Amino acid sequence: MKNNIFIAHKEDNRIQTVKEHSTNTARYCDSFSISKLKPMISQIGLFHDIGKYQNSFQKRILGENIQVEHSVCGALEFNKTVKLPPSKLLASYCILGHHTGIPDGGNFSDSEDMITLQGRLKRNVENYDGYKEELIPVTIDEKNLLDLLQGDNLKTKEELIDKFTFFTRYAFSCLTDADSLDTSDFYNGKCSEKLTSDYIACLDDINKRLAGFECLTELQKTRSQLQNQVYYNSSAEGEVYCINMPTGSGKTLCSMKIALEKVINTNKKRIIYVIPYNSIIDQTVDIFENLFGEHSQILRHQSTFFYEEREYSEDYSKKVKYAVENWDCETIIITTAVQFFESIYKNKRSSLRKLHNMQDSIIVFDEVHLLPVEYLQPCLQAISYITKYLNSEAIFLSATMPDFEDLFKQYALPTTKVETLVKDKKSFSEFNKCNYINIGYKSLESIVQQANEFSSSLIIVNKKETARRIYNLCTGRKYHLSTYMTAIDRQKVIQSIKDELQILEAEYPDFNNIPDNRKITIVSTSLIEAGVDIDVYTVFRELTGLDSILQSGGRCNREGKRKKGNVYIFKQEADKSRIKSMKQNITEGLIEEFDDISSPECISEFYNRVYNTNSDKIVKHTISKECNGLDDIPFASYAKKFNLIESDKISVVVPRDDYSRNLLNCIESGGIVKDLNRKLQKYTCSISENEYNELEKQGVVNYTEYGFCYLTNDSYYVEDTGIVFEASDYFIW
Repeated sequence: MKNNIFIAHKEDNRIQTVKEHSTNTARYCDSFSISKLKPMISQIGLFHDIGKYQNSFQKRILGENIQVEHSVCGALEFNKTVKLPPSKLLASYCILGHHTGIPDGGNFSDSEDMITLQGRLKRNVENYDGYKEELIPVTIDEKNLLDLLQGDNLKTKEELIDKFTFFTRYAFSCLTDADSLDTSDFYNGKCSEKLTSDYIACLDDINKRLAGFECLTELQKTRSQLQNQVYYNSSAEGEVYCINMPTGSGKTLCSMKIALEKVINTNKKRIIYVIPYNSIIDQTVDIFENLFGEHSQILRHQSTFFYEEREYSEDYSKKVKYAVENWDCETIIITTAVQFFESIYKNKRSSLRKLHNMQDSIIVFDEVHLLPVEYLQPCLQAISYITKYLNSEAIFLSATMPDFEDLFKQYALPTTKVETLVKDKKSFSEFNKCNYINIGYKSLESIVQQANEFSSSLIIVNKKETARRIYNLCTGRKYHLSTYMTAIDRQKVIQSIKDELQILEAEYPDFNNIPDNRKITIVSTSLIEAGVDIDVYTVFRELTGLDSILQSGGRCNREGKRKKGNVYIFKQEADKSRIKSMKQNITEGLIEEFDDISSPECISEFYNRVYNTNSDKIVKHTISKECNGLDDIPFASYAKKFNLIESDKISVVVPRDDYSRNLLNCIESGGIVKDLNRKLQKYTCSISENEYNELEKQGVVNYTEYGFCYLTNDSYYVEDTGIVFEASDYFIW
């Protein structure tokens, strides 16, 4: 090259040299990495772009229309500087994938035209020796990586592979975030300000709120005593802390108080609050935003929320944009379990950039019992690695807590320190505000008739079709919730339910003499059970797992204004000949064995039976099950299959307002919309493949090149109950 200037990035008359970009990336990598891996990850950053020293790449960046492979060079050169296979492979996976994603390992027989690690390492490249005059490698102690891999009393090859994949993704996270940040610094200027929280002020806010609660009734006194037990025990030295508190005992505020105390006392950077579903994140955000006010710039990261749709200052919008991309902030992040675990188990830079910023964090998992059985081992392993190696701590919340100490020993790092913060459970019975009554087989008509006897009733069933049938049987003030409806409509209905229940209680505080036309009936699938704070007079729950039944009980007599509410457990008369699910059979057996199915003993026995029965499923989706060694790990293939919420359902977008219609009109006219799938997430409903085929047969859905389909006929969607499969506008001629 003329004057030996090697260009990495170019904009108009400005350039950034490969040396500048490489050394900056290495510097970022060094600042991100844990101490034992700093030299290795720093050198990965230094070598990641040395393929840009090829003459063909320089021709390309100066305007020639040619394709150039530059990622292979860094991997080849790194392999010359280290001796041990784990170091060679970790660096190769990261450098080869820093643009396209961590590749599959492949096989030694793979040819150079294949996109696997083994195939790409066989490709011929041009001379790139120009880097030797500009970049100075560091000395790497490979024993550090071996120490990390061999620790924790691991006994099997599978355990070693799983841990290696974590550190590979972690190194990849450091590299790709460093690469992205330095590139952005060149094109857009450095963003030095971050979203922040005044943690000390936030803790003061929460202490004032807790101090303001009255302790007059026995229940209020017991709640205070239980919370104090949790606060006292939280000072124990652990990595994972389990807050196993009953519904109505104040888990949310209690967990945030502990998280704030820990983030202050241990000098952590951020609190990550992980929630199971998009449908309940609004409620949690509202609680904390109202509580902390200006003291916390909360970062909200979920598929159904876009900062671009709201008006913020230019400065704040810039800080949010960067924080959403990589979670580099010193504040409270509220996200979903799907977002969190995909930021660990996917293979693309857009997901994995966030992983290294899970270090130095307090991570709260709300409703942790909802971690899916099929992905339990990968989830627990990730939490083990993050808390063991990344200087973070986890807090688990649930009213129905499994024995996670035992589960970590079986399925994750056996050395994980798990602390149970509620050791004395005698007071749990004080929070038992419901009787659980098994009423056996019933017709849907009889359930509706019985529900009409009460001021407000919640009927929860297992299938969407059943919810719609019951809703159509109901009269008076009735509400329907299921994933046949779009997320935006479900949110509106939940708010309407809360408002209507509040009005009803204000008008009839003693729940007596309520006219039939003022009684409220809510029909829902299980989506209402996790975190939707409503308080109804009576609940009817179709037989399902004990955890779901007890969660449904949390919506009945929630505030304890009556001595006891009733939760009626029923089975559909029409299902007498059908085979029950595993969870239904276990729960039915426990109902017969235990007088109080909400007791800690019954809950413990439920999870023992569920996990013992499903031991094969728990390890089913662990990546080590899909390879033989470190050189053939299927990073890319595994990422495609990693779906925390497994479903055979199809998502259909339903335009519900001008914003969603404009987005669909744009793509129909050939336009390009950034993040289109995410922007339309809250306008989707979920249907089966057969139901989709029926809509397709009637010509009312379109499939797009973006990989989603949308409804083209408004008459196939009813606001009350969602998508329908036969239009209401047929005419007979």
